[in-house]
Amino acid sequence: MAELCVCSVLVTGANRGLGLGFVQHFLRMPNPPQWIFATCRDPKGQRAQELQNLASKHPNVVIIALEVANPASIKAAAAKVGEHLGGSGLNLLINNAGMVKPKMLEAETLEDMTETYTTNTVGPLLMGQAFLPLLKKAAQGSPGSGLSCSKAAIVNMSSIGGSIASSFGWELMQITSYRCSKAALNMLSRCQSLAYKEHGILCIALHPGWVQTDMGSSAGHTPPVTVDDSVQGMLKVLSSLSEKDTGAFLDWEGNVIPW
Repeated sequence: MAELCVCSVLVTGANRGLGLGFVQHFLRMPNPPQWIFATCRDPKGQRAQELQNLASKHPNVVIIALEVANPASIKAAAAKVGEHLGGSGLNLLINNAGMVKPKMLEAETLEDMTETYTTNTVGPLLMGQAFLPLLKKAAQGSPGSGLSCSKAAIVNMSSIGGSIASSFGWELMQITSYRCSKAALNMLSRCQSLAYKEHGILCIALHPGWVQTDMGSSAGHTPPVTVDDSVQGMLKVLSSLSEKDTGAFLDWEGNVIPW
């Protein structure tokens, strides 16, 4: 299997859970990326301690403050990343930051729906827009035709909870606002794949599995998949993707999930 080979990657929500797992796994690669941009809301806060420790040991890890629900914060982050990259582009954008409010359907509110949708769906939309010039630059600078994650790609962390065809986990967690936001993210991923294909950018929606993170455990049940297994599986999937896969909805083992 071809190893995922990227010069630069950006991961949102990188201070914990899957985001932190991605940063750790990129650092362990035989050829780690030259730049790993790890973003989180509060880089100097207690919740980013583990990420700070990694950055202090690895000069290729650059921590950037980013609030994905804030357009000004996204623009500022894109400008900073552009400065670090100089004339080169960004190979891989992983939209991992997300939120869930564990509530029953009858308890959902306008505020919860709006906040969840803004973070989980609008955030990745704005990230794609802001980082498009850098992704285009990476695609133009990569040899060969076709699409791949080593060239230029947007990876949207979705969930089987956003599958309309599957009612996975309904009895355990209704989380309607989360499910709706991820269903919308799946459509966004498809739209991005259609719009950005001409620029040489692959776009994909990925379900990481039900993972042992703060968010995954928020409904009071222990999920079956570890962060390590999930991230390892997803990186294996990403390394194997090509033009035929852009716009797809896959899980961490490479299986197609029904829309």
